[in-house]
Amino acid sequence: MDSSTGQEFKIILGSSSVARKKILADMGFEFTTMSADIDEKAIRKEKPEDLVTALAEAKANAIVGKLKNVENQEKDAKPTLVIAADTLHVFFCLTLNKNDLEVVVYEGMIREKPSSEEEAREFIKGYSGSHAATLSSVLVTNLSTGLRKGDWDKVEIHFHDIPEQIIDNLIKEGNVLNVAGGLIIEHPLVLPYVKEVVGGTDSVMGLPKELTRRLMKEVL
Repeated sequence: MDSSTGQEFKIILGSSSVARKKILADMGFEFTTMSADIDEKAIRKEKPEDLVTALAEAKANAIVGKLKNVENQEKDAKPTLVIAADTLHVFFCLTLNKNDLEVVVYEGMIREKPSSEEEAREFIKGYSGSHAATLSSVLVTNLSTGLRKGDWDKVEIHFHDIPEQIIDNLIKEGNVLNVAGGLIIEHPLVLPYVKEVVGGTDSVMGLPKELTRRLMKEVL
């Protein structure tokens, strides 16, 4: 890494996500990337908070294992930080009473990447006129010391009604099949139908800036 940047540590972002790369670059850091290549479906937890944390930990472990196989850190080298992250969407299904006058039950359902166009359509239709929560976990490992710190962040997203034509266009484009919950709130087609975001959009996109900075400081 170029020492002229003033960055006193190296960063490896354990993600191939375009959004996470952009966020970390916007934070002013130089970094390289490495994909964890884990089977996310093989990791199951009941609580969303536990699942998103376990997935980030599995990604970190996979990347650290790869790095140990290809290089040994020199004692006088700059510290190397591995940043692993994961994002889940939790959909809140509204159950109405018989008179359709008030909400009486909220049921949270974890939503990962859609397995098909049909499932993506079902997901997006469900957001219409409703709301969802995004859980993003970040785990930072200092390869030089072995110190590791992690935490998660939650954001709530409320939606206006999303027209059928908009859903059709999103499905046809295909990008919604590659993200958790089929949800891209920063997408130009989706953004006009986002009523309110309670929290940071960077967290929804997969890498909460404030949390990431805090964890990096804690391991240095």
